[in-house]
Parts: sequence; C-alpha cells; structure tokens
Amino acid sequence: MDELQELKAELAALRERVRQLEDHRDLTQLVAQYGPSVDSGTADETTSIWTEDGEFAVVGGEHTFTMSGSEDIAAMVNGAGHQSLIMNGCAHVLTVPHVVIDGDTASGRSYALNIRWDPEADRFWVARVSANKWHWQRTGKGWKVVQRINSNLDGAEASRALLAPQ
Repeated sequence: MDELQELKAELAALRERVRQLEDHRDLTQLVAQYGPSVDSGTADETTSIWTEDGEFAVVGGEHTFTMSGSEDIAAMVNGAGHQSLIMNGCAHVLTVPHVVIDGDTASGRSYALNIRWDPEADRFWVARVSANKWHWQRTGKGWKVVQRINSNLDGAEASRALLAPQ
C-alpha cells in the first residue's frame, strides 16, 4: 500500500471513530436531558427526545402502563400526578447508560432514581430505583428514543433482566 492509500485508510478509520464518539455523546445526552425536562415540567422538551410514535413503558408492580407517542408522554408530564411530584420537590436522576450501537440503531441500559423532598424531615429520600432498557434510532433530526422500558428494582427477575447484557 502506498503512502496516499495509507493516509486515506487512516482518515476513514478516524472518521468512523469520531462518528462513534459523537453517537455515544448524543445518546448519553438524550438520557441526561430526560430528568431536567420532566422535573421542569417541560412537556415539549421531554417529548422531543422520542420519535413521534416512541414508547415509554413502566412495567412491574401495580403501576404498569405504557405511553405511546408524543401526546401520551406529554400528558404524563402535564398530568396531575407528575405535577404534584415536581411541585413538592422531586428529581428524576438517570445514570449514564451503557450503549451498544449497531449502525443507525442502538440499545442501552441504565438506572433511574426518583428522589423526593420530605419537608417534615428536612431531607431528600430515594423513593424509587429502577432498571431501564433503551432503544434508539438515528433519524433526520439526530438520535431519538424509540422505546424506554422502566421497571422498579424490587427483586423481580424481570426487572433485573432489563440490566442484563444485550
């Protein structure tokens, strides 16, 4: 291989590495955007991280439900239950996800903590710790969430399975 071919090959390899790094950054930023958007009650920003038909499933226990599409997710953010949480002091804290990229799709797994304010005790407390499985798609507007599955880590096998390697 001559020097020009070596340079072209090296440039192509560097471009691919930069794209992979940018993809990881973009995907972790999507996850990082969720907490501040729901805790500020900004439904438009929250729904902007999902595809139009994206799904957010909360599974396990007595509070199992699925939100499908931007309208359902916005309704959750604007709903009385969520508004009560954030008006009384609540933080949705998501950990950096483990990300696996496969071309224009990706999957990941992470934890989420729901931390609430207790004014009587003058302290915060962890109300919920959950496992999360993510599925993303590269779109014309960048990476978007196609599906997020969230399940309490209450000892159930199904919840632990969300954290298992892909």
